[in-house]
Formats: sequence, C-alpha cells, structure tokens
Amino acid sequence: MSDFPECVKRARNGDSAAFAELYSYIYKELYYIALCNLKISDDAADAVSDAVLDAFKGISKLRDIEAFKSWMIKILMTKIKRKQGEYVSLRNNRVLLPENTQQPDKENKYNELEIIEQLDFLNENEKLCFSLNAVCGYKSDEIAEITGINSATVRSHLSRGREKLRKKFISD
Repeated sequence: MSDFPECVKRARNGDSAAFAELYSYIYKELYYIALCNLKISDDAADAVSDAVLDAFKGISKLRDIEAFKSWMIKILMTKIKRKQGEYVSLRNNRVLLPENTQQPDKENKYNELEIIEQLDFLNENEKLCFSLNAVCGYKSDEIAEITGINSATVRSHLSRGREKLRKKFISD
C-alpha cells in the first residue's frame, strides 16, 4: 500500500473507500486466521465479516494508525472466540456440527499453507498462536499483545504445536 498511514487517517475520518483499501490489504490473512481456528469456511467468512463491520463502525476510535492490522486481528479474535463458544454449546447440547472441508483457493504467499488443513489435532490456543505466526508472521511478543496471552505461554503453545506437527508428519 503506497501511503498506509494516510489511508488509515482517511478511514478514521469516515472515508469508506479508504477503509475498503485497508481491508483489501489484509482480508486474506484475516480469513486464513479465522479458517485455521474455526475449520468451517462459512463460519470463517462470517467471523471476518462481523469483525470488519465492527472495525468499520469503530475505526474513528483507533488511536495508533500503525496498529490497524493488529487491531483488526484483535477484533477478529473476539469473533472467533465467540464462535468457538457456540461450538462448545452445540457439542454440549449434542447437536452435530456441519462437515465442511471446502478450502479456499490459496494464492501467492498462501500457496504453502496447505498445512492449515492439518491443524485439527492442535488445541485451541496452539491453533490460535500457530495461525497468527504462520499466516501473519507475528512473533510471540506480538501474538501476546494481540491475544492477551502471556508471551512465554505463546512461545510454549508454538513450541508444543510445532512438535505435534513434526510428530504428525513423521508418522504419516
């Protein structure tokens, strides 16, 4: 993006085209984070859509223009956690979740992310930390800031997740 800070400023001042431009810069990452954590493409798309609507409504409150992407991811994490809570509620009520293995077309830097499809065996926090690390390239301190999880705990989740991945792919 040519002038990211200026675009954020325009969006904060109510310019919907500027917000759309910002969204176009990060929409794939948002979707893949949601898909990694929810595993149902429709739910991932809904979570992103809800997050974008909330962000659009609240962008005037964004203080740090450099923090737009992490702010969007924080909003998305809230939506993902809410949807995961719905899954737990449905499971507790013995309602079966729909099976949806349809994965999006992976373009550009997402071509190597077929591993995302294999994350079901990770626990919720490992999956969250791994997706933020693998999809967005965030380091543990940045993941801690976004998720509110202690950075040492984030590193533990990443380490355990990587070890589980190694074991899975060595045994498969």
